[in-house]
Amino acid sequence: MKLNLPEPFTHLVLYCRAGFEKDCAAEISTVTASLGVAGYVQAKPQQGFVIFHCVGDDGKDACWLQSKISLNALVFTRQWLAAGPFLDDLPPTDRLTPILDAVDGWPQVGELWLEYPDTNEGKQLHRFCKKLTVPLRKALKAKKVLSVQENPALPRLHLFFLNGQQCYVGINLVGKGARWLNGIPRLKFPSQAPSRSTLKLAEAWHSLLSKEDEERLLQPGMKAVDLGAAPGGWTWQLVSRHIRVTAVDNGPMDTALMESGLVEHLRADGFTFEPSKPVDWLVCDIVDKPARVTDMIIRWLTSEWTRHAVFNLKLPMKQRYQAVATALDRLHAACQEAGFNYRIVTKQLYHDREEVTVVVLRD
Repeated sequence: MKLNLPEPFTHLVLYCRAGFEKDCAAEISTVTASLGVAGYVQAKPQQGFVIFHCVGDDGKDACWLQSKISLNALVFTRQWLAAGPFLDDLPPTDRLTPILDAVDGWPQVGELWLEYPDTNEGKQLHRFCKKLTVPLRKALKAKKVLSVQENPALPRLHLFFLNGQQCYVGINLVGKGARWLNGIPRLKFPSQAPSRSTLKLAEAWHSLLSKEDEERLLQPGMKAVDLGAAPGGWTWQLVSRHIRVTAVDNGPMDTALMESGLVEHLRADGFTFEPSKPVDWLVCDIVDKPARVTDMIIRWLTSEWTRHAVFNLKLPMKQRYQAVATALDRLHAACQEAGFNYRIVTKQLYHDREEVTVVVLRD
C-alpha cells in the first residue's frame, strides 16, 4: 500500500524483550542488508526496543521495509512501527496539540494504539496511555485523521511512549502489525494446568498459527508426543483440545491430567525415544543445547515420525541470534533435502525467557 505521507519515515522501531536488544539489532541489520537498505541500528541494553535508521535516498524507508518484511519473519521483534516524528518535549498540560500537529497531512488511519516498552519503567506508562487514549481518539476523529469506526482496512496509528514527554509517532501498514498491544497476548493461566509453562504453548498456537491453521491442524482425535513432558504443562494444552498424547519423561505427570484418559505416560529419555507409529504433532520443551535439540527435531521430521512440530530452543549466554540462525539454517536444509512442502515460524514469545519457540508445519 502506497501512503501519501508528508515526509519519508526514516525510523523503524522494533519492540523486543529487555536484554535482547543486541539480538534484535543483529537480526534487523542482517535482514535490511539482504534487501539492500542502507542504515544503522541504535540499541541500548535493557531498554526493550531497537531503532533502525534508514539513511538512503532511494525511497527504501521504514514503510518500504514494512511492506517487504513479515513481522513473523523476525525472531526477536514482538511489535514494530514505521516512525515519523519523534516528540521529545510534550508539555504535561497539553500533549494533544503536538501530537495532532505531528500527524497533520497524514492519510486516514483505522485504529489508534498507544504503547510503551516492556520494561519495569515502561509498564508504569500503562495508566498514562489508557487515560490519554480517549481524548486523543476523539481529537483525531474531529481532525478526520482517524476513521469514525475502527477500520482494519486502513493503516494503524501508533504512539510509542518512552515516558510522559517523549514518544515516536508512526504507522503500521495494513496487516503488518502484531494483533495485540505491544505484541503481547494477554493469556490467563488456566487453574487446572499443572505448570505455567502451559502458557508458552498456548501463546505459540495463538501467535504463530493463523486461525485457519488452528482449526485445521489442532483437531480432536489427533495424536501427539510431548518430549520432556513432566509435569504436563504442554500436554495439558493438547488434552484441552481433545488430542491424545504420549507423554515422554522420567519424571511424574500431574495426576488429574492422567485421569483425563487421553494421556499415556512413558518413562523414557526424550532424546532416544522413537514412536511405534507416526503422529500429527511433536511438542518439546527440553532444556538442552540448541544443536542437540535441532538434531532431534530433524530426525523426527525426516523419519516422518511426526507431521508438525513445536519446540523451544534454549539460547546460550552469548551470540544468541547466531545460535538461532544456525539452527534454522540446518532445519531448512534438512526439510528441503527431504523434499517437504513446509513452513517454519520462529519467535521469542512473551512467555519465553532465554529461549525461542519454533513451529514447523508440513503442508
